Amino acid sequence: MPEFVERYANRTHAGRVLAHFLSLYAGRDDVLVLALPRGGAPVAAPIAEALGAQLELAMVRKLGLPGQPEVAMGAIADLGGAVEVVQNREVIDAAGVTAQAFDDVYVAELEELRRRDRMYREGRPAASLRERAVIIVDDGLATGATARAAVQAARALSPARVIVAAPVGTQQACRELRESADEVFCPLTPAAFHHVGQWYDDFGAVTDEQVQDILRAHSEFDPDPRVSMP
Repeated sequence: MPEFVERYANRTHAGRVLAHFLSLYAGRDDVLVLALPRGGAPVAAPIAEALGAQLELAMVRKLGLPGQPEVAMGAIADLGGAVEVVQNREVIDAAGVTAQAFDDVYVAELEELRRRDRMYREGRPAASLRERAVIIVDDGLATGATARAAVQAARALSPARVIVAAPVGTQQACRELRESADEVFCPLTPAAFHHVGQWYDDFGAVTDEQVQDILRAHSEFDPDPRVSMP
């Protein structure tokens, strides 16, 4: 039975809890777990291990408001194909963000996204999503913008099914994701939600080195290392 909790000890604990909710995907050779770095990687690792699934990254970047980068006005995602963009029109309109200002943030974040993709992948080819059950994992859904961008990017690569899994999220973010994903697993959707970290005892920053170590460890035993076809 899935474990119901009111908060999580850390991201690894959160991943173990989520793995119980995703148990119907265990032991299948068509499942691919995609972590949203950085915070989603340590959540996704125990999920991939429990399901016996391949672990990869969904490269996404939040597009923060100029002067308030912690506030998402959108997000971008690239899974080895075309870049997908999600805009949070409510935030953009409320802040009076111009098209030029949005484009400036987009260009800067796209450059950073591609830099991190090269660093994390270390020459490994991207996994194929075609006809696979793709589970997109993050450590929490505040606005859900990055997860929505990842869903859009995944859809463009012809998966059989797109699932989003996160330990905690706002009710609105989960509701909006259900409009684009086939399934959304989010055990905690508290009404009083200020930020993701409040639902963890340990929500320390995840480093690039930790993400690389997680990927290296899982690349050694990926059960189905299919790669993208030209």
